[in-house]
Amino acid sequence: MASTILRWYCYRWRVEEYHKVLKSGCQVERYRLAADGIKTLLGFLSVIAVELLQLTYLHRTQPTADAIVILNPQQIRILKAKSPKLPKTLTVGWAVQALAQPAAGIARLGGYLEHRHKTPIGIQVLWRGWLKLHDLCEGWQLAKET
Repeated sequence: MASTILRWYCYRWRVEEYHKVLKSGCQVERYRLAADGIKTLLGFLSVIAVELLQLTYLHRTQPTADAIVILNPQQIRILKAKSPKLPKTLTVGWAVQALAQPAAGIARLGGYLEHRHKTPIGIQVLWRGWLKLHDLCEGWQLAKET
């Protein structure tokens, strides 16, 4: 019984991180909508918050994991197209950072500057980069259809 309670308590930190991503990254408190509208918005933002949480967690704990763990093939193609000099293995670390100029990892798409590479990547930068990557994917898809 005590081990179960301790395990549940350990999950508290992930829940705290999730709320931080939802509030700081997704800026959910910025929206002023009626009850039904906010429920719908929270549904969308919750999915994005989980993706960003997974992205930051894997970047911290498994930066050498294959990039396909966090990105779909189209997202990888777009980041590869924006990065003329590619590493031998496309990893989570590469997908998030890709700091060498003119490479474009998710953080760089969000405005992360190379000279600040000693500073941790913030959730707002990842949020902006994630949105920009999704915009690029949509543009890529639209260009293919025409």
